[in-house]
Amino acid sequence: MNTDIVSPPVTRRLPCIYAVTGYGLFESFQTVASEFAARARIELLHDAFEPVVAPLKQAAAQGRCDVVVASGSNGAFLRTRLSVPVVLVQVGGYDLMAALAHARQMSDRVAVVLHSKVPAELRRFAHVFGMAVDFRAYESAEDVQRCVRELAASGIQVVVGAGMVTDYAERAGLAGVLLYSPGSVRTAMDTALAIALAQYEERSRRDRLDLILRHLSDGVVAVDTRGRVTTMNPAAARIVGASAGQALGRAITEVAPGLNPGPVLARGMPELGRIDDVRGKSLVVDCVPLYEAGAQAGALLTLHPSQPLEHAVGRLRAHSHRRSRSARYTLNGLVAVSASMRELVHRCEVLASNSDATILIQGESGSGKEVVAQGIHRASRRHARPFVAINCGAFPEQLLESELFGYEEGAFTGARRQGKAGLFEAADGGTLLLDEVGEMPLPLQTRLLRVLQEKEITRVGGIDAIPIDVRIIAATHRDLAALARDGAFRHDLFYRLHILQLRVPPLRERPEDIEALAADLLPAALKRAGAAKLAAQALRAALPMLMAHDWPGNVRELENVVERIAIECLLAGKVPAAGTLRKVLGSFGPDGAWPAATQGAAPDSLESVQRATEIEHIRASLRAHGGNRAAAARALGISRTTLWRKIRSS
Repeated sequence: MNTDIVSPPVTRRLPCIYAVTGYGLFESFQTVASEFAARARIELLHDAFEPVVAPLKQAAAQGRCDVVVASGSNGAFLRTRLSVPVVLVQVGGYDLMAALAHARQMSDRVAVVLHSKVPAELRRFAHVFGMAVDFRAYESAEDVQRCVRELAASGIQVVVGAGMVTDYAERAGLAGVLLYSPGSVRTAMDTALAIALAQYEERSRRDRLDLILRHLSDGVVAVDTRGRVTTMNPAAARIVGASAGQALGRAITEVAPGLNPGPVLARGMPELGRIDDVRGKSLVVDCVPLYEAGAQAGALLTLHPSQPLEHAVGRLRAHSHRRSRSARYTLNGLVAVSASMRELVHRCEVLASNSDATILIQGESGSGKEVVAQGIHRASRRHARPFVAINCGAFPEQLLESELFGYEEGAFTGARRQGKAGLFEAADGGTLLLDEVGEMPLPLQTRLLRVLQEKEITRVGGIDAIPIDVRIIAATHRDLAALARDGAFRHDLFYRLHILQLRVPPLRERPEDIEALAADLLPAALKRAGAAKLAAQALRAALPMLMAHDWPGNVRELENVVERIAIECLLAGKVPAAGTLRKVLGSFGPDGAWPAATQGAAPDSLESVQRATEIEHIRASLRAHGGNRAAAARALGISRTTLWRKIRSS
């Protein structure tokens, strides 16, 4: 449904009932009408037959007449002329007995003149009770006049009948007894009111249904048991290219060749999601049987054009894809014991809350660049929108292009029929992290530059520009400035990405954070391994070795080492010996040996000379400060932990 339907408050009007008679029944109508004043609007017409037809038709057309109440031949006549229901005032057994009793008090010569026919039980009633009654029937006013003349000629003195009959009898000098009692009129009014209320409910239900059908974007067609169209909403008329008015009453196979409700009509079983070709269009069709009073009365077809469905599925997938991407880490969650990390966190908070500009994050592999990017996103005004990340070095050029920008249907071999939204669209309103942006091929760098300049993208194989609102965070472990100088990275893109810059320090430059990270990671790993009780002991045993390591793999390497220690604790059922822990740590170096930064260099290498000079300088500083490590570290511009590690590795 493509339009919201808001129904206004409905004030139900009182049903309007017309009581119509040109004869003696009028007084009874007047008497009873006042009893219904609170429930219905009663209009009285003191006339009958043809003269009242035009006024009643006009009132019905204007919505001022719901039901007509009349009697006898007048009621029968109006039923053939009006489209609204006509309720007849019926003669009850009590009415007839009361009228006959009254008539016999007036004279023994009584006649009963009834409309259409005289019931056989009435004749038996008169015979059983020994009542000499002359029964007559009439169809028209002329018949009534003829009957009255004949009865007068035969010596009848009292005539019982409807208003027209008693009027003619009195004109002929006879006594007239009205057959209808106030109770009969009241019953007719009750019936008329019930019909009017039922009509109102049905009309309201039909109006609501029509309103819904008119506003449906899907086509709806109802057919009877012979496949003829009984209902067609505007959407269905547009889809099949036919006029709804002209389609009514025609076979659906003529109106829309290709639509066939026959199997559903024959078997009474629904068919859902079938594909029909109608006038060159592929439609997804749901066809279900329609029932009335428990019997199948036809079928209902719902028509879904395939292209909007495909687009909707594509948007739904993109939306689901978007919702599934969120940033988990916050700036407050970063381990920042060291001064350099505290400064980084503060800088991130300022950039996140005060700027939407592009950020370039530089740092070694495993140092936590994506964690920092997620923290910036969570601290920014875009925190409620998607955070999407992609590694630009993990895809070949064509695949990376389609991932970033999406593609239209038929853009390349193997493309989805409905196309696909790219990550720029998935991140709309949020943040897109381009990890390892230095690995992006030069042709894609050109497209990325245009996106940053124009704030819009074009899907692969498409021509329409799609506006986007995305904050770009780029991350790399490479020196983009050097790459730009060497021609491996576009200068103009470098300057676009380099608006704001952050450097994530490697773990070896912030040894103060090693202990805090280990204190967080090792107990969690032991808990996952089911050895949480060993956490404190394992941390005491492993920490000196962890602090002495250079961590070329940074935080990612530390996470791996901690997992390995937890498994060793689980295997041994206790904290392993120091030698085992050293092997665990050393296994993460190249070729299973200690990392190159901590291995002994060849005696004659430049590295060995540099390290020897560095150690001698440290020892000289310690001697100058009387062995005070804190003072020596301050003089050297390094931390106490770094000083201790360098001495220990010498």
